[in-house]
Amino acid sequence: MSKKSDVQRSSLPIPDLAYTGTVTYDATDPDTHYPPIERLLPPEGAPNVLVVLIDDTGFGASSAFGGPVHTPNFERVAAQGLKYTRFHTTALCSPTRAALLSGRNHHTVGMGGITEIATSAPGYSSLRPNNCAPLAETLKLNGYSTAQFGKCHEVPVWESSPVGPFDHWPHPGGGFEYFYGFIGGETNQWYPAIYENTSPVEPWGTPEAGYHFMADMTQKAIDWTKQQKALAPDKPFFTYFAPGATHAPHHVPAEWAAKYAGKFDQGWDAVREETFARQKELGVIPENATLTERSPGIPSWDEMSDELKPVLAREMEVYAGYLEYADHHVGELLDALEELDVLDDTLVYVIIGDNGASAEGTMKGTTNEAFVINHMEEMEDDAYLIEHKDDLGTPRSYNHYAIGWAHAMDTPYQWTKQVASHWGGTRNGTIVSWPNGIHARGEIRNQFAHVIDVAPTVLEAAGIPEPATVNGVTQRPYEGTSMNYSFDEADAAEQHTTQYFEMLGNRAIFHKGWTAVAKHKDPWLGSSHGLDDDVWELYNVEEDWTQSNDLASKEPQKLADLQRLFLIQAARFNVLPMDIRSAERFNEQIAGRPALVRGTSQTLYSGMKRLSENSVINIKNKSFTVTARVTLPADGAASGVVIAQGGSYGGWSLYLHEGTLRFAYNIMGIKTDVTTSDVVLEPGEHELRMHFGYDGGGLGKGGGVTLYDGETKLGEGRVSRTLPFFFSMDETVDVGADVASPVSADYGATGNEFTGSIKWVRLDAGDDDHSHLADPEHKMQIAMTRQ
Repeated sequence: MSKKSDVQRSSLPIPDLAYTGTVTYDATDPDTHYPPIERLLPPEGAPNVLVVLIDDTGFGASSAFGGPVHTPNFERVAAQGLKYTRFHTTALCSPTRAALLSGRNHHTVGMGGITEIATSAPGYSSLRPNNCAPLAETLKLNGYSTAQFGKCHEVPVWESSPVGPFDHWPHPGGGFEYFYGFIGGETNQWYPAIYENTSPVEPWGTPEAGYHFMADMTQKAIDWTKQQKALAPDKPFFTYFAPGATHAPHHVPAEWAAKYAGKFDQGWDAVREETFARQKELGVIPENATLTERSPGIPSWDEMSDELKPVLAREMEVYAGYLEYADHHVGELLDALEELDVLDDTLVYVIIGDNGASAEGTMKGTTNEAFVINHMEEMEDDAYLIEHKDDLGTPRSYNHYAIGWAHAMDTPYQWTKQVASHWGGTRNGTIVSWPNGIHARGEIRNQFAHVIDVAPTVLEAAGIPEPATVNGVTQRPYEGTSMNYSFDEADAAEQHTTQYFEMLGNRAIFHKGWTAVAKHKDPWLGSSHGLDDDVWELYNVEEDWTQSNDLASKEPQKLADLQRLFLIQAARFNVLPMDIRSAERFNEQIAGRPALVRGTSQTLYSGMKRLSENSVINIKNKSFTVTARVTLPADGAASGVVIAQGGSYGGWSLYLHEGTLRFAYNIMGIKTDVTTSDVVLEPGEHELRMHFGYDGGGLGKGGGVTLYDGETKLGEGRVSRTLPFFFSMDETVDVGADVASPVSADYGATGNEFTGSIKWVRLDAGDDDHSHLADPEHKMQIAMTRQ
């Protein structure tokens, strides 16, 4: 524990004090005296802080908590510290991260859901209010060096373009002096969409050259830490290390998945039983704990076809390799801290999951999430899955595993990610280590804790008071409870005694050893009824560790008391009004949030790259035209991409190949419809145009393609069908190139830079085909695949 400082730290930034002594005329006068300038530093003894947040990993996945995936570096941290068995998240990505970094409940900081479904209601706006300064800002203003690596899914969608504003980005608005990672729910680990601070940057190489984002972000973190300790060794660091692993896509080098060959052939039901036994042996659940029943709607392993089981087993092998690969790189970062001789003086949090394991991959899993988010699963039948089994985890896939595996990774609890009512959605194994500050080694702590407890724990360890004002704004007090009381006292009385949970209508209240819970919807379905129709359950979780024995009918008064307490907490922390709408929240006008781009026409310019789908006009389910003013080179046939959107798993591209104009529409990697001109264009200025005439009559229909040079028709073709909702989870619109994975095989993954010059490219969209409004519930399912 650090020593308290004499510096007044309750108002941030710490005010500069004016000199009040004697002022002389001549600096050589003996009476001239000024105190030396002192650098701002935290209180003496303040530790370095490393917070590792793994993505989409349930309580029963890591070997540190009895799971089937070998995670020796998580266990290494645990051997030097403590395992917390009752640590909780919010059941969803953006909300957990917002709560972690602020010390307040997710609705308090406007993150009642993911950013893509934000509304104008205070608890759901995705806007952290300025009276809730982030932990990184508080630490920075107290003299810490701060850096974030990996995933950030807290930026409002209308602020996520390269022009900002950057008030809610990690750098500068989030208090991190350096950021290297991606903005959004997920990224292609082979072809990531990376930002360095606020500027988009490209990976150093291709998958064929050995590139993977997990390794890249780890090396960046190591390099930053070495530089920080070399140049400012007396300043502690706060590093937030948040890999995309193990969120889909489950991308991992083949040799890591190969480690698990044959280890999951027994299926998810048997894996649950095996994990449950190991958890009791490790003591992370009590001996009298009960393994909960398989959650309703999830098939048993025996119900799956024998022909498909090798594919299902391979999905889990790939996922396991991915988690161990992430553990390995956490180990590399720990090794670097050890080599710098700072690990013992570093408070390390390893939070193994920002929610429970993800049940967003369908009952059979998928080789490409685009099938799911576009509601086109019929294109990926059993035969297709079997044929493409060996693509899983490779650059040829954008894969996710079956729901049964997600449930198994949440052993011993009910349900999964999104289900905030039950522990399967919110309970995540967490490890805390600080060799110079925690005397206990390799012990278990069973006190209830929540992700909002991290910020007050860090400040107490550093000896820094919770600020009363930051940047002139009076601050809302932290809503978390410091965990320091439990560090060296295994039997310390629990201090975090009340906690609400709510996500998409799934809700619960924990209070002094009891939980009242109401599951509103399954993770793979939309809302089908009102909140008042939900059935509440009641559990005594002091006696019933896993929420396996519903006491609602036996203890009606206790249930009523807890239901009332939930409503009190919901009103207190901006949970009300709860929002179970689906399609409406995708319409920014109905939801009440701004849109970065409005209208039906948009002009882009040469060099504009890495523009998300929220940064360009929508051209789906409608006719559209692409017009480009270009100059073709005189020294040979022009080639390269004029404009592209999406990538190998779905998207379109207008480009030149050996002087001919072409338009490619990639239908989720299954086929690419290409329209081409037989005419080789001459050097000089051209106004190239592609018109797509939508067939209409519903979502995702096809249409005709016509290519023009000025008013001269160059060629005609057809697109057999289109993508109705999203081209890609993370790939982008690029002018003058197709960065990341390529839309068309015509120009390959490299060398697709346009050889001429582009003055501008204009997109013009026709009227929407409003047939998609007939399928509102599916829209919510789409949103949830983006956590």
